[in-house]
Amino acid sequence: MVHLDAAYNLARWLARDERDAEDVVQEACLRAFKFFDSFHGGNARAWLLAIVRNTYYTWLGKNRAQMLNVPFDEETLADGDGAATPADESVERALQQEDSRRLVNRALDRLPAEFREIIVLRELEDMSYKEIATITDVPLGTVMSRLARARKMLLRSLQQIARGS
Repeated sequence: MVHLDAAYNLARWLARDERDAEDVVQEACLRAFKFFDSFHGGNARAWLLAIVRNTYYTWLGKNRAQMLNVPFDEETLADGDGAATPADESVERALQQEDSRRLVNRALDRLPAEFREIIVLRELEDMSYKEIATITDVPLGTVMSRLARARKMLLRSLQQIARGS
């Protein structure tokens, strides 16, 4: 199960909930085991991620008519009165990185599932266009156009979040 982390990552982004993602991955692993004889070599990671994706959409149809947004808690930081030290700068840099990660995650979460999955597979899982086409069962050109649209939507979403919209 060398691809279990990738399977969970995709399920987490699709389901937007850790427990639901765990359920989806567990069901996908059972399906992969059950239908292992249908795997005829090739890219095992893409094969498993396709099963995870299909399992998610089956699970979604059974369990939820509409996905709910994951609420994000906004942290507020109070400025200190003392002079900045190297440790303070390190903490501030870490907080800025965490804040940036939170903003990107929030923007990703706003994308429709068909665009979010393309971004996750390409940018977070480093899958090739061909592998993404196999996983999502869409033509290569559709993968490329969805990825371009997803990137534009992600940028717009980040800009809206930065403006406080």
